[in-house]
Amino acid sequence: MSSSKTFEQEQAGIKTSPSFEFWRQVGLVTGGTLLSINMLATSIIAGGVLGLAISFHNLPQLRQIRNFLPAETTYIYDIKGKHLASIHGEANRKIVPLDQVSPNLKRAVLAAEDNYFYNHPGIDPRGIGRAALVNWTAGAVKEGGSTITMQLVKNLFLSRERALTRKIAEAVLAIRLEQIFIKDQILEMYLNQVYWGHNNYGVETAAQTYFDKSAENLTLGESAMMAALIKAPEQFSPFVNKNLAIQKQRQVLGRMLELKWITKQEYDEALQQEIKLNKIKSFEASIFPDVTNPVAQELIKKFGRDVTLKGGMRVQTTVASDLQIMAEETIKKWHKTLEGQGLNNNQMALVAIDPRTHYVKALVGGVDSKKSEFNRATQAQRQPGSAFKPFVYYTAFASGKFTPSTTVLDSPVSYPDVMNGSYSPRNYDNTFRGAMPIRTALALSRNVPAVKIGKTVGINKIIATCRTLGIMSPMEPVTSLPLGAIGVTPLELASAYATFANYGWRSPPTLIARVSDSSGNVLLDNTPKPKLVLDPWASASIIDVMQSVVTDGTGKGAALDHPVAGKTGTTSSEKDIWFIGTVPQLTTAIWVGRDDNKQLAHSATGGGMVTPVWRDFMNKALKNVPIENFKPPSKFSRPQPTKNIKNTKKLSREAVQ
Repeated sequence: MSSSKTFEQEQAGIKTSPSFEFWRQVGLVTGGTLLSINMLATSIIAGGVLGLAISFHNLPQLRQIRNFLPAETTYIYDIKGKHLASIHGEANRKIVPLDQVSPNLKRAVLAAEDNYFYNHPGIDPRGIGRAALVNWTAGAVKEGGSTITMQLVKNLFLSRERALTRKIAEAVLAIRLEQIFIKDQILEMYLNQVYWGHNNYGVETAAQTYFDKSAENLTLGESAMMAALIKAPEQFSPFVNKNLAIQKQRQVLGRMLELKWITKQEYDEALQQEIKLNKIKSFEASIFPDVTNPVAQELIKKFGRDVTLKGGMRVQTTVASDLQIMAEETIKKWHKTLEGQGLNNNQMALVAIDPRTHYVKALVGGVDSKKSEFNRATQAQRQPGSAFKPFVYYTAFASGKFTPSTTVLDSPVSYPDVMNGSYSPRNYDNTFRGAMPIRTALALSRNVPAVKIGKTVGINKIIATCRTLGIMSPMEPVTSLPLGAIGVTPLELASAYATFANYGWRSPPTLIARVSDSSGNVLLDNTPKPKLVLDPWASASIIDVMQSVVTDGTGKGAALDHPVAGKTGTTSSEKDIWFIGTVPQLTTAIWVGRDDNKQLAHSATGGGMVTPVWRDFMNKALKNVPIENFKPPSKFSRPQPTKNIKNTKKLSREAVQ
């Protein structure tokens, strides 16, 4: 195309241009190198302030210029690369290389800002002279005569004060910059640095905001409109005044035509092109704030606030968007349903974890997370009630002294209590059912057998199991601990059950799969590195027993066409109700309660009201997921009895008393 050839000639013309020859003759170019001291004198003369002192040692050194990194937006994605949120301070910026910027935009910017860019050595004597005349006539600084290189150093290193001393500093640094970088590098830095309005810094985020497309796909008409923004981004914004934006676009196109960088046909076609605006989205809300807010908090903890807001990180989360949408829709739907069942002002949380990786696949922290930053899935410390009992029975199985068929007596018992003199645990229905196997005791969620087993194996050992599983909430070795007398988050419970489902293998639960910088260098890699932290036989045994909870016990409402292991939870006074259940491929915890910690309803139970919610979500989540059976305990070796535990006869005697 003839017009682009003319532009290419402009780019290639630096070594043959009259300006270059002028600077060579006056001694400012020697073998392509600019002499700073001569430049300083020339720029002072051009500025009309001969003899004005300037302190060079306060200006950035070459090393600083070479190593400068502009603030860049951090982007958060789901596991498949779908954009979820952007994190930034004032500057919303995504850096792109020059070859990913439309030639239309490069020409438009140079036409509007510095058409002599490829022919001057950093400063343009004609522009400076013209500005000096205007300023002298006005008696004040009205024009700057700045080249793109001068604008770049001003944006990078200098204040925006309109003073002659700053203009001289711009000239000095512009000359230095052109000693270090070639023209294309300077133009690339400029396009990525310049402010385009509405908190968009850099050409890529501006193109996305104004036209919903990448900078490399901008048309000539769009490019001219964007180039016109640079002088007054907010004033000339098409979001603010579209007619004025079109007027400025016409001026840029006219300048390009005058320079013969476009043809008359291209000029006419650009003016006729329909401009389809996008929307301002520099501070657009996250798609999934329940996910991205804790991710941002983790990034700040790991890398610091400044790096998180300005470091241009690319964060791949573990979350699957389709599952997250299902989870949010499920919580929204069942919140209303449960209110209709008398659970007024209820709040809910859901956490779904892949037990094979401990990657969090979906996380919902409340009924309407967009109105509250409090994330109940990660921050709410609520009592788990009977959902704590699997930790008690796992500890018993891991001791080597108990099996799912071991008999325990569901009968009255009393223990000394420092505060109250004695503690006598009761069952939810205030009855006792006599001798039963552990399998039945857990399936029916009997309280007294859990307390008896807990006292027998040792409360401190149960606490140790919880710590191994990542439950770090404060715990006291009190007799009632087996009934869930602690605070725990839904995330902690989901992760603990996921470890059971993976037969004792655990990786730290995480929302972040990988973090890299904008160049692709990996900063954090959370590829699962599972460690065997529990006894496999004991883990398989507790999973086996928890399947009976769903087939024959309090968790029948959670039954699927997949094998399910899980446990209901209901606290005293019905303040918290739970169901945590798992299939081999996915573990999900659901909590329902009130933020004011008041009773939900007298009849509220995890088995009656939470299992249907869990089943609804899991039926959708497991669609097209193959049915897989859990490994039976027989696939693993049973542990040898713990030597320092009470002798077998005494242990058996206490368990059935």
